[in-house]
Amino acid sequence: MQEYLPLFTKAMWLTLRIGWMGILLSIVIGLVTALIRHFNVPVLKQITGIYIELFRNTPLLVQLFFMYYGLPRLGVSISAEACGVLGLALLGGAYMAEVFRSGLESIEPIQSESALSLGMNHAQVMRHIILPQAVSTSVPAFIANIIFLLKETSVFSAISLMDLMFTAKDLIGLYYKTIESLTLLVIFYLIILLPVSIIGSIIERRMRYAGFGA
Repeated sequence: MQEYLPLFTKAMWLTLRIGWMGILLSIVIGLVTALIRHFNVPVLKQITGIYIELFRNTPLLVQLFFMYYGLPRLGVSISAEACGVLGLALLGGAYMAEVFRSGLESIEPIQSESALSLGMNHAQVMRHIILPQAVSTSVPAFIANIIFLLKETSVFSAISLMDLMFTAKDLIGLYYKTIESLTLLVIFYLIILLPVSIIGSIIERRMRYAGFGA
């Protein structure tokens, strides 16, 4: 196990890099998609609805296979790392969109109407009144989605990315050290996921004490 540590450490940094890049993009995609659906933007609302249903109801593995092996047949070639980031961003964006949308819809319309009557414009209402409350009430689901997406990085080995799962399977195949490899795999996933879970719980409590959230 001591000999394998450098390999797992290198794989962990790759997993973290791809995972967090995909998550950050998914937050942007999810927020934009949620705003489009919340404000009922014509045409775009229907397109985003199809996008959400498509990516929420197909496995990430299938999406990665399509992007990595299918798109080159159409003349579009992307690297395995870019494919991993894009796949995670699109999958996460669909889930984040529903989280943000539920947060936006939890805000009573009277708050927007009151702010507008006081002279604020729509952009100011969204920035200062609606978004802070919507984001705070969405924190538990938001953190759950981040953990879910980080765990989904385990399928990246299918497109030859040397992440944690790839490293574990490779060592098992080469040296038949199943228990040692799987033990290290569990430990490194805990190193990645436990801090996210703990920090998420702290943020949720702070939001609640500040008067936001359930």
